[in-house]
Amino acid sequence: MMDRLPHDVILEILSRLPITTLVQSKSVCRSWRSIIGGSLLANKHLLHMAENDPCIIFQSHSLIQNQYYFVDFAAFSEGNKSLKKIQASTMHATLVGSSNGLLCFDNISQIHTCNPLTGDLVELPKLARNPGELGILGFGFSPTKKEYKVVEIAYQRRRFRTESYHPASNSFQPWVRILTLGGSQWRSLGMVSYKFVRPISQVIVSGRLHWITQPGIIMNNRVISFDLTAEQFQEVPQPDYGTLNKQFYELVVLRGHLCAAVPNASLGLDIWVMKEYNVKESWVKEFIIGGSLPEEIHSIPATRSEFRAVCRFRSGEILLEHRSKSFFLYDPVNEKFENLVLKGVPNWSKTVVHVGSLVSI
Repeated sequence: MMDRLPHDVILEILSRLPITTLVQSKSVCRSWRSIIGGSLLANKHLLHMAENDPCIIFQSHSLIQNQYYFVDFAAFSEGNKSLKKIQASTMHATLVGSSNGLLCFDNISQIHTCNPLTGDLVELPKLARNPGELGILGFGFSPTKKEYKVVEIAYQRRRFRTESYHPASNSFQPWVRILTLGGSQWRSLGMVSYKFVRPISQVIVSGRLHWITQPGIIMNNRVISFDLTAEQFQEVPQPDYGTLNKQFYELVVLRGHLCAAVPNASLGLDIWVMKEYNVKESWVKEFIIGGSLPEEIHSIPATRSEFRAVCRFRSGEILLEHRSKSFFLYDPVNEKFENLVLKGVPNWSKTVVHVGSLVSI
């Protein structure tokens, strides 16, 4: 039946299927394998998937370290709530991030990228790190140049606890290196005067990586972006949090918008949304999560919110992670929580939003 349809119609139909369905369909016949493995369908499918509900990658931090699993919410149904293991060589590796269908991993001695759903894996040129050097890695895609890039912001580890960070001192000033996938060597971009918060709060929006800087005695947190096309840093305007400027908050992307999730007095989250990128006046406190928290949360003693906003689905519901162990769907219209049970989730895990794709490396 499919053979009788025009090729562009076949591409249109297949491009709207969940990524897990397409991967399974490659084994139907040789012609399907050829179409599904082609770049035309990969690019068309990625455009559609960016509008749909994403995949979530789970990195296990329990007894068996660095095991990776995923669930495809675009193919999610009442009868399909189990996780699938990623069969990729990620032994002792840390998940750096996800961008445009690919994942980036770092195991100190080697950085590699992979497409977890097709099994493609590429080792990147080694990054020469000096003794005592700490690095923050970022991974993203430049939609203008159609290039994937890995960025490292490196620090020299303090030799003594009494030493402190001074932005004006070169001994603690971070330096930046960058690699374009397909390139043979890392390039130096010089030094920057920012010190970023650990654990890293990193997101990518509009072809730019974003981090939160560590506050100083007189300086508040700042949001710093790195343009993957121009390869330049820039400060992003923040909403007026008032007294919350010095408190920790986390960056998150909800339906393509840069957001800041701030713990509130109700042990929940206030989520600020930047409606128009890089425009300060467009920040809106759109979601106030709190009040009627789930009973299982009330039974756990806490002095501040332990929720983390993961993503927002097409239905409008927000996926929340609690203590890296449990998950809830929050309906902002009715202000209700629903416990989300996922079969096979590790007892302790890190979650990363991922748009599944057929993109080849």
